[in-house]
Amino acid sequence: MHKLKFVRHARELGFSVEECAALLSLYEDKSRHAADVKVLVNRHIAGIDGKIADLTRMRATLAHLVSCCASDARPECPILDGLADG
Repeated sequence: MHKLKFVRHARELGFSVEECAALLSLYEDKSRHAADVKVLVNRHIAGIDGKIADLTRMRATLAHLVSCCASDARPECPILDGLADG
């Protein structure tokens, strides 16, 4: 039961199945080095930071396109034009 909770919590933190297996293996290895765990987690944090940067760029682009839209009855749509130009 404890292992399942461990994996569930790791998955909730966004670790892949492979990363969870590596973490669980390290958890069970009493001769592990904490530095190995830290390397794995730092890699995961770097991946999260990359995703945040990507999402921030996406949001900024979409917010800009929305701000360009007059939101009226005209057929011209800067949002669609911006997506087409992308």
